[in-house]
Amino acid sequence: MLDAANVRIERIASHGHASPDDFWYDQDQHEWVALLKGAARLRFDDGTVEMKPGDCINIPAHKRHRVEWTTPEEPTIWLAVLYDDKQ
Repeated sequence: MLDAANVRIERIASHGHASPDDFWYDQDQHEWVALLKGAARLRFDDGTVEMKPGDCINIPAHKRHRVEWTTPEEPTIWLAVLYDDKQ
């Protein structure tokens, strides 16, 4: 949707998807994510977060996380804003 010098905006569609068992995201940028449709569960080293439409979360850079589950009954639609705090 947008890729600028310090920010990238993505629309992500999942349908019953999950990260592979041995895969963790460990990103260089912060990621703010809003769930627009469907449902999801994110796993972090220190626990899980259940998400439903309207929920959002800010994931700091290098905070390991994975998508543990998205609803198989309908698409799960995410809005993700990846950014860094460099000027």
